[in-house]
Amino acid sequence: MPPTTQSSDLQVDIIEREACFRGFYALDRIHLRHSLFAGGMGPQISRELFIRPDAVCVLPYDPRRDEVVLVEQFRVGALTKSEHPWLLELVAGLIDPDESPEAVAMREAREEAGIALTELWPLTTYYPSPGGSDERVHLFVGCCDSQHAGGLHGLAEEGEDIRVQVLSFQGALAAMHAGRLDNAASIIALQWLQLNRDEVRRRWA
Repeated sequence: MPPTTQSSDLQVDIIEREACFRGFYALDRIHLRHSLFAGGMGPQISRELFIRPDAVCVLPYDPRRDEVVLVEQFRVGALTKSEHPWLLELVAGLIDPDESPEAVAMREAREEAGIALTELWPLTTYYPSPGGSDERVHLFVGCCDSQHAGGLHGLAEEGEDIRVQVLSFQGALAAMHAGRLDNAASIIALQWLQLNRDEVRRRWA
């Protein structure tokens, strides 16, 4: 019998876990029962779980110029639900087993945007879609010099085709309000920076 997981007075009984697909990502089907808030155990249910490594997202910010560095690239997930599936996003990457989130943030800034981050400000770690995925995202703001940022970047062997865009902080907020920035990590990071920008600039500028 698979192990039972517990949290305070709530518990989950895993009855069976099936491996449905194994590729770059994985998909499992889990049969389980869990505690009900009203008491007792609920009926057996089945849920598909999309399994992927944890990820890092970082918003490169130049506190002297008050600019952010964003990347634009094609995203297959937006193909059928957006007229323009080239999304404006944060620098991001998956965490390899032997890497720290901080190391990934530094590496991806070089690979995707051609910039060096001199400091990282950790914001939060969160589940982007816990209803069907086990991924957790580590979110940072990174200190950078945006003066020479721009151009095309990405690793050809990974099929990356990335265009760097440098926006004023107010321009980035305007893009967010206009719906041009419509992914969770970018919205969370920009809103956090909007609330904490004075402190960030005092520390980094």
